[in-house]
Amino acid sequence: MPTLPWALLAAACLGMFAASSSGTTRAPFLIEMARDLSASLPMVANLMAATSISWGVSSVFAGTASDRWGRRPFLVGGPLGLAACLVCLSLAQSFLGVAFWATVAGAFAGGFTGVIMTEASARTADRQRGRALGWVMAGQSLALLVGVPLAAWIGSSIGWRGVNRVVASVAVLAAIGLFVTTLRPPAGSASGAQPARPSMRSAMTGPVLRLLSMGVAERVCYGLTVVYFATFLQATYGLTPAGVAIPLGLVALGNILGTIIGGQAADRFADRSHTFAMAMIGSGGAALVLFSWTPGLAGTVALGFAYATFSAMSRPSLMAALANVPDEVRGTVLGLNVTAASLGWLGAATLGGWIMAEIGFIGFGPFAMAVALLGAVLALTGRNHRAG
Repeated sequence: MPTLPWALLAAACLGMFAASSSGTTRAPFLIEMARDLSASLPMVANLMAATSISWGVSSVFAGTASDRWGRRPFLVGGPLGLAACLVCLSLAQSFLGVAFWATVAGAFAGGFTGVIMTEASARTADRQRGRALGWVMAGQSLALLVGVPLAAWIGSSIGWRGVNRVVASVAVLAAIGLFVTTLRPPAGSASGAQPARPSMRSAMTGPVLRLLSMGVAERVCYGLTVVYFATFLQATYGLTPAGVAIPLGLVALGNILGTIIGGQAADRFADRSHTFAMAMIGSGGAALVLFSWTPGLAGTVALGFAYATFSAMSRPSLMAALANVPDEVRGTVLGLNVTAASLGWLGAATLGGWIMAEIGFIGFGPFAMAVALLGAVLALTGRNHRAG
């Protein structure tokens, strides 16, 4: 079996880190941003919803366009556009200005995150894709492990505006790395573009739609932790933005561990849907306990670690199954996956904001459990079918 393209995977991981950090690093500053922008906390939290909508819409067009015209323009142009938007966001003085640039930043992020997955899939064999895509998605986990805690720490000195400029510089580095590592096309291809003309109809098969629905459920569960866990710690234990840095870092280690275990499982076990379902059930159970029981900061962080581990374990199996489609529609399918993930983020941000305002954090557990069980049922009822 050929060696994994480690240089490309490292650059792709950095790109995912920059894209994820563009939104997740706001988590420790929701209260501060609300005060600075004279907006309510739910309004600021829903910036993630605006980002998710534009992220999802742009990923559909980028995925289809990359199948037709090549992936490099999106792999390089997307991070550069994201960097420019984050700088503009850091200069905005009103909530509407921040909301506008957050939305445009989401569009640029959606323009390259799905394409990164397609490029990594094109350069690896099927039984390597769980690990390869797991390493790419590790960028999201690193955004929690390194990005959010570091943002909380340095944000105490440079503020949330300065943090956005730091993330912008990381996005520029990712663009350079992706430019260098994609100079040569994948083996067996004369260029980055596919000669066939893909269509949305050919990509939207029944198994693909089921997998995309599973992705929505997984992102809702994951998004609750990313968007609201820092606020949960602050509200429950009276922590400052800097005070949540270590707890968030420890919880993010669960994402790293889950991604590694999930990638290995996706490549070693034939039934990827079964692996996904078991991880989702574990994630929902951990969420139910996490948000309904507060045994102290150490206990809550331990429960958050378990929640994050199970949630991350599910993702590589889902992504490897989605990538197992014909080459000419892989970009379209993985672009649709980003759209589905954005719907999950939207559900987590908007429904989570409503639950927080009307019920309180105790409502998060039953909600996450119900969504996790829905994802598991979808996986188990269709586990004998392939995506393509």
